[in-house]
Amino acid sequence: MSAAEETEETPCGEDTPWGEVTPEAARRLLIAAVEAFAERGYHATTTRDIAGRAGMSPAALYIHYKTKEELLHRISRIGHDKALEILRAAAGSEGTASERLAAAVRSFVRWHAERHTTARVVQYELDALGPEHRTEIVALRRESDAAVRGLIEEGVASGEFDVPDVAGTTIAVLSLCIDVSRWFTTQGRRTADEVGALYADLVLRMVGARTLAAPDGSAAQK
Repeated sequence: MSAAEETEETPCGEDTPWGEVTPEAARRLLIAAVEAFAERGYHATTTRDIAGRAGMSPAALYIHYKTKEELLHRISRIGHDKALEILRAAAGSEGTASERLAAAVRSFVRWHAERHTTARVVQYELDALGPEHRTEIVALRRESDAAVRGLIEEGVASGEFDVPDVAGTTIAVLSLCIDVSRWFTTQGRRTADEVGALYADLVLRMVGARTLAAPDGSAAQK
């Protein structure tokens, strides 16, 4: 499956990452850029590569994006906004800290699996951004970190979790989830939902939760 096909799909009714991008030509360029960056890497990709994949001329690309870096920034911003939205929605939902942390991990992992090509570009091309844009994206990553850290801190405070190092555990949880985009394939043995459920259970074990995540998303006693 190409990145263009991947970003066009809406599994389980989820909106595409680029659904609100207009005009249509700008959206096509984002999809083409994701495909090119994922396949060749940011530095090995040229604006001609991107324009060609989008069925446009290099001159047409510059009407919508001044530079290749601006394209990467747009992709990264949309992806990080979506990641933060997922984590905040789970953190702000009803339920115990265990239930909300499990929900956050399931949703976060599912997005990185279903959008694995896009997620690889979003998560692993950070250093290619210019200083101003990199600072902006790092701030969003810190907000995602804070959302997960807050859930773990709540669990520790309520006695649900046993976590000696909250900051380190937060990094471990996020790294575990993000890395799914490196290896996940739609031809693999597990679906995105199955991987999400597995990782939710693993994370609850990691934090020493009194209840673990059942495959259907409910809480189960140890």
